[in-house]
Amino acid sequence: MIRATVPADTAELIAIAQATDKFRPVEITALGEVLHDYFAHEQQAGHVCVTFERDGQILGFGYYAPAPMTDRTWHLWWIVVKPDQQGGGIGGQLLKHVEDEIRRRHGRILFIETGSQPLYEPTRRFYQKHGYDLDATLRDFYAAGDSMVVFRKPLE
Repeated sequence: MIRATVPADTAELIAIAQATDKFRPVEITALGEVLHDYFAHEQQAGHVCVTFERDGQILGFGYYAPAPMTDRTWHLWWIVVKPDQQGGGIGGQLLKHVEDEIRRRHGRILFIETGSQPLYEPTRRFYQKHGYDLDATLRDFYAAGDSMVVFRKPLE
């Protein structure tokens, strides 16, 4: 079941992201700050966080938000699935939910950013499998040799 994220989910969402070994410590810290801000005021600005739960166990989450100063453009900030559940369709269900909700809100396009390192190759394949086009590569964005890879999908 995909449901609205509640403050009590925060520690588990951070633990899941940390367990993937795909995020640097600074990113895990940032996730905690993002979730804090989400519950404090970002929901009112249109940000959305959803949690995937099965049999009372949190297995993943997604966080997405409208891009400021754009015409109905959205960003997917986080999509994370518990490592032992990856490859079982949870990520695809979360992504479809995100897309459907953005469409419901009359969103026009969704952008997703990830890294260029080999560690993120499964992530890049996941987005392409779900109909995202590689739109840009910002060379050396995160660090020398670690570029930002930007995917896009029109939702209209």
